[in-house]
Amino acid sequence: MRKNYPLRPEGKHPDRVLEAVKHDIRKYIQRERRRELPADTHFWDFDCRFGSTQAEAQTLHPAALIAELDALAKTGAEQCYVELLAKPAVRRPHVAGEPAADAADAAAAQSLDGSIPDPTQPTDRPA
Repeated sequence: MRKNYPLRPEGKHPDRVLEAVKHDIRKYIQRERRRELPADTHFWDFDCRFGSTQAEAQTLHPAALIAELDALAKTGAEQCYVELLAKPAVRRPHVAGEPAADAADAAAAQSLDGSIPDPTQPTDRPA
């Protein structure tokens, strides 16, 4: 899908137009994920580009698309360009003995948050 969306059409509320654009993007992603996968592939991945025009479009992760759309709409942009291209992908195998990147990132975030105590740090509680 390569499409220019007007964000401020005359006679329509900009918030409703923004919600319609988000709905159209989500609907397209769900439709593409329902397609039958080619042999030896595990899931549909998406190449994503987004910007105010096609010339200014930047590559980004599909999960960040809606947040970028909100940010662009808050700047008062008149239109946006969205490019979503589905491609079949294969999951990378997990290497034994190496922690998963997602689990390591989550653990690091929790320890910085303070929700999981760090055993190397002294506690404030008396023994």
